[in-house]
Amino acid sequence: MSHLSRTPSGRPAEPGDPAASGSPFVRADDHWARYNAEQGDRDVRGNCRRAMALAGPGAGRTAVDLGCGAGRETRALLEAGWRVTAYDNEPTMLSAVDPTDPALTARLLGFEEITELPPADLIYAGYALPFQGRPSFDRLWTVIRSAVRPGGRIAVDFFGVRDSWSATPWMTFLNAVEVRTLLDGLTVEHWQEQDEVGPAFSGSKHWHVFEVIAVRP
Repeated sequence: MSHLSRTPSGRPAEPGDPAASGSPFVRADDHWARYNAEQGDRDVRGNCRRAMALAGPGAGRTAVDLGCGAGRETRALLEAGWRVTAYDNEPTMLSAVDPTDPALTARLLGFEEITELPPADLIYAGYALPFQGRPSFDRLWTVIRSAVRPGGRIAVDFFGVRDSWSATPWMTFLNAVEVRTLLDGLTVEHWQEQDEVGPAFSGSKHWHVFEVIAVRP
């Protein structure tokens, strides 16, 4: 069982070692390995479950999991019949997934190294995309929008400007207008803004998150 706690809204607690509210957090070299070790048996994140329900059975269609971590959402997608390409830059990635699954393709890459994605019917990025600087974020968002097929979905969590980590210079934080601009031309199926104090991997913090699912027409 995972030892991670949950926020009042039921959202799984997320990674981070905030030094103080409003200050950049400091990560130990083994931070993500330790985080992944706690992830294998937690519940599938709500935004992934919702996107899968909206998309229907995988039926051999292609999904991309960006920042897959231990692979809890990757595993759920595989079990639902999707062919999944999963990306992460942590060598302990996909520890919760059968590596011999023929429907799985693993890519050990950081976001800054991703120049293209396979054409996909579902692209999922759970609490992952903010962990890069704005130039890399903008470039990768263009790649994501180009990769999703017509009728396909993007399910993503953006961090807002009131998040406790918003002073972290190598991350990306957005206001609601900026998020809406990123979604221009897409049909928004789900939008939820969370602005509350809740637990993180190593302590309480203020979460400001835009949870979004959008469809390419």
